[in-house]
Amino acid sequence: MQNSAIRRTRRANRRVLRTELRRRTAANRLASSCHRRPRSLATVAVAAGVAKDTVAGVANGLRSVAKRLGLSPAEQARTRRTVAGGRGRKTRSVAHWTLAQVARLVAAYRPRKAEYKAAVVLLTAFAGAAA
Repeated sequence: MQNSAIRRTRRANRRVLRTELRRRTAANRLASSCHRRPRSLATVAVAAGVAKDTVAGVANGLRSVAKRLGLSPAEQARTRRTVAGGRGRKTRSVAHWTLAQVARLVAAYRPRKAEYKAAVVLLTAFAGAAA
């Protein structure tokens, strides 16, 4: 009896460890992808560790800053995926920005909400390390 209980707890422990490893691997893969090539503002925010419910607002704020600075994206792309999830039925145009451009946008971004201020700290650390 005791042997099967030990085996069950070890199996559960390994399952938890594998899940955590998968999550960390995916996060590192996304971050390195952002360092290699231009990505959307929302993708960079997710890679920096910004909370998912804050990502869209921060990305919209950075787009406004880009418009104010007259900064244009590195490239345009078409995608079916959205930050909010859901089914990707129609394609949308997405602007891709380099990390140097994101660092410049974040430097000029002055949010008022506490969540967005915390996101600016994360984005500065993420984009500042690459720039």
